[in-house]
Amino acid sequence: MKIGLFTDTYFPQVSGVATSIKTLRDQLTALGHQVYIFTTTDPAADPVSDQAEGIYRFASIPFVSFTDRRIAVSGWLKVLRLAKKLDLDVVHNQTEFSLGMMGKMVAREMKIPCLHTYHTMYQDYLHYIANGRVLKPRDVAHLAHFYLKNMTGVIAPSERVLDTLLSYGVEAPIRVIPTGVNLQVFQTPDSKKEISALRQKLGYTDQTPVLLSLSRVAFEKNIHALVEAMPDILEKEPAAQLLIVGEGPARPTLERQVREMGLQDHVSFTGQVDNDQVCHYYQMADVFVSASDSETQGLTYDEALASDLPIVVMRSEYTDELIDDPAIGRSFQKRADLVDGVLEYLATPPSPEAIAKRREKLHDISAEVFGQRVLDFYRVCQEEVAGKKRPGFGRRFRHLRNQND
Repeated sequence: MKIGLFTDTYFPQVSGVATSIKTLRDQLTALGHQVYIFTTTDPAADPVSDQAEGIYRFASIPFVSFTDRRIAVSGWLKVLRLAKKLDLDVVHNQTEFSLGMMGKMVAREMKIPCLHTYHTMYQDYLHYIANGRVLKPRDVAHLAHFYLKNMTGVIAPSERVLDTLLSYGVEAPIRVIPTGVNLQVFQTPDSKKEISALRQKLGYTDQTPVLLSLSRVAFEKNIHALVEAMPDILEKEPAAQLLIVGEGPARPTLERQVREMGLQDHVSFTGQVDNDQVCHYYQMADVFVSASDSETQGLTYDEALASDLPIVVMRSEYTDELIDDPAIGRSFQKRADLVDGVLEYLATPPSPEAIAKRREKLHDISAEVFGQRVLDFYRVCQEEVAGKKRPGFGRRFRHLRNQND
């Protein structure tokens, strides 16, 4: 099968969406399919690497009020010619903007299936556009409904996204398929020497209790709540350190908060870390923490789990499903519960039983299962476009919550 993934964001931009797309690309390729990335230009991209990996970039500019993301400004005819030359069988959009619109038009012109993964809960990001004064949540609902109209299929990364799309009145068939994790990467343990070297580089000893926050450093991630909780944690664990890995627009505000609270000796920022180095930070830490309430799925939560790292994260529909045992982690809504969860895991080294329980979760979140589920949906959508309609197709798949079906 020849598959075109259409996206406005891809590496070297670092984001959960870029990671999800790369994971899907790698898995579909491993299954013997040809995968091509249609994305935006990026000053940091390597043309030689792009050519080798089947990545095609189209003229773009930084997105308004969100300048670390880009949007294509031209190239529709070039996109169509390339798609026809590659003889695509399936278009799979990963954005609702420029490349997403082009993907829809390509699929219509070529009469092939067009699927879409709805990655982003835009109502959580309206502050990036004129401080939220232009678009309102109801506008997001109308625009999403319009964009997803006539899609052959829609992938929701979580139950929360499915419920949201249903509330928008989306009529296309929807499957819940969480992004998988490359377990081989995250389950390959670093040696004690490697862990010690990274800790030393960061200014920690082998015994320093380290809380890890790993995400885009954006306001909707609520990292400020983690900083606010540090004095309470330090009362019981004076040596604790919060390491904030990532880059983003909230960093100056967070650095000012750290200074004002006098926490310079206990809160550190690494800036952006290369994607292939992220796994080492999970290996080095003692507990993963997140106060984000804007996640469509907890990809970093899954990565932490795959790294045998306990998690203490903001409660959501996804965490209610993921965290079914204290061996895996704890969710919180109040600061006191965040503090208690962190202190509990810092005081209790993981037992073999706890590690075994975490690993029981890994099959469903593996990249291999993710890739196969997406591929199965492609085939169903191909049959739909070819006219081989299954009785009740739309009714069955619109509300499909069982990921194993």
